[in-house]
Amino acid sequence: MQKRTLSFWEIWNMSFGFLGIQFGFALQNANTSRIFETLGADVDQIPILWIAAPVTGLVVQPIIGYFSDRTWNRLGRRRPYFLVGAILSSIALFIMPNSPTLWIAAGTLWIMDASINISMEPFRAFVGDNLPAKQRTMGFAMQSFFIGIGAVVGSLLPYVFSNWFNISNTAPEGVIPDSVKWSFYVGGIVFFLAVLWTVLKSKEYSPDELAAFEKRDKELARPVKETREDREKNIRTQLNSGIGMLVVGTVATWYIFENDLTKELYILFVGLMIAGFLFIFTSGLRKRNVKNGFTIIITDMLNMPDTMKQLAWVQFFSWFALFSMWIYTTAAVTGHVFGSSDPTSEGYNDAADWVPVMFTVYNGVAAAVAFLLPVMAQKTSNKVTHLLALCIGGISLISIYFLSSKAGLLLSMVGVGVAWASILSLPYAMLSGSLPSAKMGYYMGVFNFFIVIPQIVAATILGFLVKDIFWNEPVYALLIGGFSMIFSGLLTLRVKTNKRLNIDE
Repeated sequence: MQKRTLSFWEIWNMSFGFLGIQFGFALQNANTSRIFETLGADVDQIPILWIAAPVTGLVVQPIIGYFSDRTWNRLGRRRPYFLVGAILSSIALFIMPNSPTLWIAAGTLWIMDASINISMEPFRAFVGDNLPAKQRTMGFAMQSFFIGIGAVVGSLLPYVFSNWFNISNTAPEGVIPDSVKWSFYVGGIVFFLAVLWTVLKSKEYSPDELAAFEKRDKELARPVKETREDREKNIRTQLNSGIGMLVVGTVATWYIFENDLTKELYILFVGLMIAGFLFIFTSGLRKRNVKNGFTIIITDMLNMPDTMKQLAWVQFFSWFALFSMWIYTTAAVTGHVFGSSDPTSEGYNDAADWVPVMFTVYNGVAAAVAFLLPVMAQKTSNKVTHLLALCIGGISLISIYFLSSKAGLLLSMVGVGVAWASILSLPYAMLSGSLPSAKMGYYMGVFNFFIVIPQIVAATILGFLVKDIFWNEPVYALLIGGFSMIFSGLLTLRVKTNKRLNIDE
């Protein structure tokens, strides 16, 4: 029994919901800091308020993935989560620009980000569920296309409403401008309708059919634990890993407190302490032969397929590079490229206004080249294609150090756009072939860890490096990001994708 080869328009329909999801993310990313500042947030408060996004993703995505793996009703397996997440996200998008106080806005951000994750997480697994292996690269490339389109249009909406429709871009103190409000309203509607299109126009295989596909591939599977001795060894590994994480997290947290280091570091190391405790607690339950949803969720983090572990390092360094770009491009362009560090000067603001244009270009390029990647991957391989794309992106980031014109900066973003399209598609295409169908959603959720963790690391480590090592020159953060992206491309070569693992727990 084999999965049916889908037509281009069937893949289009099953991915169309990502357009709405990216609309929501683009509006959130482009306007949340503005909303916080309008409602009275100090500049140094904004990173703490923003920490909702990565923390929410860490918690929500594996849980949603676990339950979507075990869901089947009239709407299907993944589609119920698409729809519920879209409804909640749309409501949050309507509420966000009408928040009367800062803390209501911060709380709404938590709700909105959790809701977006409820819709987004199963979409990755949806491709693995519905497409045969030969079409998965195309499926994830289609998602990259909609991500690029959604990011461009969603980010530009306030500008469009302000300049094309003469909707006010200013407001009294403590009030969100109408251009931002209408952007969120349109985003909420687009989010819901795009996801609804996928829900209505797509089909899913039943659990019995997916089990049959899994059975057909069983000869390629390799059980992680085959004997009682293997199980006991796995429990000991879990216990020792938990103790190690708890000790490292505790020592690091104490050091951060004693030396009054940046607060964001607490998120990383307190999180490590919590993970260590959960590993220790779960190993105790497993010794007593307790098996439930909690023990499965925690244990499967330990038992990730080898391909996933190898791709985790690729993801870490490529997303570390992206976050260095998102955090420091404005400061690097204004200060290093155009030589202006005075926020009140015309030169500074002219250069700063160019950064959204640069980001629009790389998102547009990602949408444009998304369908070229599967063609190249077919002629070479996913690994080689991802390596080349990441090297192009890394060299493009490094080139900003040597540029002195707006046109040159746009050219650098073309290369970043190629890498961005690949990052959004090819790792998932390589990963999906190594995951058992019964745990596709869960592991796609855990894979998100290797996007969130580099975000937290970049926000903390890069600040220290720029301030204490690189003489307060943010452009060096982009150099680090560029070399990190090239290194992630080289790590792609060690990824093995020819095995399918069957994880038993």
